[in-house]
Amino acid sequence: YVFVFSSPNPELSNSFYCVLKLFSHNIVVNFQYQQTLFLCLKEIEVGGNRKAIIIFVPVPQLKSFQKIQVRLVRELEKKFSGKHVVFIAQRRILPKPTRKSRTKNKQKRPRSRTLTSVHDAILEDLVFPSEIVGKRIRVKLDSSRLIKVHLDKAQQNNVEHKVETFSGVYKKLTGKDVVFEFPEFQL
Repeated sequence: YVFVFSSPNPELSNSFYCVLKLFSHNIVVNFQYQQTLFLCLKEIEVGGNRKAIIIFVPVPQLKSFQKIQVRLVRELEKKFSGKHVVFIAQRRILPKPTRKSRTKNKQKRPRSRTLTSVHDAILEDLVFPSEIVGKRIRVKLDSSRLIKVHLDKAQQNNVEHKVETFSGVYKKLTGKDVVFEFPEFQL
């Protein structure tokens, strides 16, 4: 298997490569059809002095990563103690077509390339083991927006310690404030 990394921090990518190499020997069955994995690593500051590692994966390979993501994240967090690891698909946002756009686009812009769609998909990737069961947008008096995301109560034990990291990573990638909650719905 060939792992290709793009990272500004060489020691981060080297240690990540070692963990993936050791881990891939145990799960060769899952990656039989996957020959090359292109990854981009980014380490960001979240909150006070905490750091998070974001691993960008191509969109077609995201589903195969999600099959082993829980085990892989556990191994990577052991290796990088004190840092949370998050997998996100590398998506592209296309600009809104205008009359003055010089490139006479022959095709319409797909919905999956819009800003709203990409930001929603990043949110889904960010909280992967858990599912989003509801979302509320609160507009404050100073016209700032706060997104309240309701996560599945069943996954609260697995995800609750990472909630601050999720909101920090989402703020860094999209510029939007988000709060994660685990509400109990009553019918």
